[in-house]
Amino acid sequence: VQLQASGGGLVQAGGSPRLSCAASGLTLSSYHMGWFRQAPGKERDFVAAINWSGGSTAHADSVKGRFAISRDSAKNTVYLQMNSLKPEDTAVYYCTAGPIITRTPVGWNYWGQGTQVTVSS
Repeated sequence: VQLQASGGGLVQAGGSPRLSCAASGLTLSSYHMGWFRQAPGKERDFVAAINWSGGSTAHADSVKGRFAISRDSAKNTVYLQMNSLKPEDTAVYYCTAGPIITRTPVGWNYWGQGTQVTVSS
């Protein structure tokens, strides 16, 4: 089982990159999916989650209205559209899959390797 996150990099403040998370060895449509992020020296924080059908989403207050999680079951891929980026969004972003949606890292079964997003001011 592998979750491969991509789409990060160096972005200017106000930019709009899209992160992707592709799965192999795992049918994502059977799982709820989430994105977390971790800045240096800080804990891994919840960013967004989407239920298995794609009919329900949740976003952290810090990103609500700027980020949007979505999924494409046909491509076995989950996305995080990031808009109006701020320097404080700088972190390693991780995608995750699991049987329940929680706003803590506990309870999620599978994790990707992470993709670095660095926002320059």
